[in-house]
Amino acid sequence: MTSTPSAAREIPLRNGNGNGSTNPGEDLTRTVSSSFGTLDNLSKSPTATFHSTPSSYGGHQKPSTKQLKPFHTEDIKILLLENVNKTGQEILRKQGYQVEALKSSLPEDQLIEKIRDVHVIGIRSKTQLTASVLKHAKNLIVIGCFCIGTNQVDLKYAAENGICVFNSPFSNSRSVAEQMIGTIIMLARQIGDRSNELHQGIWNKVSAGCWEVRGKTLGIVGYGHVGSQLSVLAESMGMKVIYFDVVNLMSMGTSSQVHSLDELLKQADFVTLHVPEIPETRNMISTHQLEQMKQGSYLLNASRGSVVDIPALIKAMQAGKLGGAALDVYPNEPAGNGPHFNNDLNDFTEDLRKLKNVILTPHIGGSTEEAQSAIGVEVAESLLNYVNLGTTSGAVNMPEVSLRSLTLDEPNHLRVVYIHKNVPGVLRRVNEILGDHNVDKQMTDSRGDVAYLMADISNVNISEIKALYQSLEDLGSRIRTRVLY
Repeated sequence: MTSTPSAAREIPLRNGNGNGSTNPGEDLTRTVSSSFGTLDNLSKSPTATFHSTPSSYGGHQKPSTKQLKPFHTEDIKILLLENVNKTGQEILRKQGYQVEALKSSLPEDQLIEKIRDVHVIGIRSKTQLTASVLKHAKNLIVIGCFCIGTNQVDLKYAAENGICVFNSPFSNSRSVAEQMIGTIIMLARQIGDRSNELHQGIWNKVSAGCWEVRGKTLGIVGYGHVGSQLSVLAESMGMKVIYFDVVNLMSMGTSSQVHSLDELLKQADFVTLHVPEIPETRNMISTHQLEQMKQGSYLLNASRGSVVDIPALIKAMQAGKLGGAALDVYPNEPAGNGPHFNNDLNDFTEDLRKLKNVILTPHIGGSTEEAQSAIGVEVAESLLNYVNLGTTSGAVNMPEVSLRSLTLDEPNHLRVVYIHKNVPGVLRRVNEILGDHNVDKQMTDSRGDVAYLMADISNVNISEIKALYQSLEDLGSRIRTRVLY
């Protein structure tokens, strides 16, 4: 049997290996999570240190926790794109995985070629994992988005094909909030223009149109992790804070929630946007909304490039409606650093670059050492928990399922993960298969058309694993089967 990783569905049938063998244990030279091993490695738990694996109650594993690794770690291939922080890279490398890290995203044809054999891929915001790309990733079991957003991944296709997706929704919130505070002050004092002029040798000391932010009203659209932190920072500087969100949320400090976007726009001196990219937020700020804003007010977008109708913003700036604006995100963004911010990217770019008191930054709201390190740790640990333990806590496209960790006192236990179509009768069929064994604990949950079942089974012989796996694989409801031992 070769030692090259291959898809779980390629395990030989339990009735034979094509060479006349009928012994279930004879062909069991790998575990069933897309890589090959030996019986020796299959029958005992690896002893390598696991970086941080929470139990079902949270926190780190106890020393007696059994380290589940359903593969030879050196066979697991991980592709990291877009310069994922080294903290995350090191966590994955310490597991013994094959980790390839690239500094930029890849064109679709190169991405398809790279993704064919990998089991795990880590990306940031530029890489587009569409259905047309993912259909070539036959071994892929999990995607890590080392960022907040997941709109660059076809989440529905991934779930329907048993590919779990994780992100880091909180780790860079402080960095984005701090950038917004700094940018608000820079706009109020026209610091960007003064700096550019002085770089050109022009001394232009003026006070007209420059303001303190104390006493001004900040309107926050989207009062989530970034918006609420920004609210606290702004109040500490003496600003009045109002916010609009589609959900009723408890206010921080003395801030207050308003009933509509138009109400916020009419009151705010500064408007900041912190919303996801969904159909309801596309061109959320366009001609009508800009007309509702106060004369001389300021607009800041640190959410997604599709949220602001930028040609409409350009017209509002040219007409003198707004006192300034700041954009950190754009409808189309370059795949890598370099002189790419031009009309070839977005046809309004040259007009945008000519505007006064408009601060343009290259999607760096969360780009601090602290944020990227925290994101690296959070997402890398989510990937390890999923690959090694089957835990989906924090997944964005799968039900969140977790079981109490197995211990070293349970040497002949295994964990079954069965991702299946959410249709009637599946649990009965699965439990008929598992019923020949002692099921110590089991949990299942569903999300839309996909369901996720995890069960720990005791007193299982090596020779029984392949037959158990194949019985689950043969069910018509199957999306993906994994057995962790």
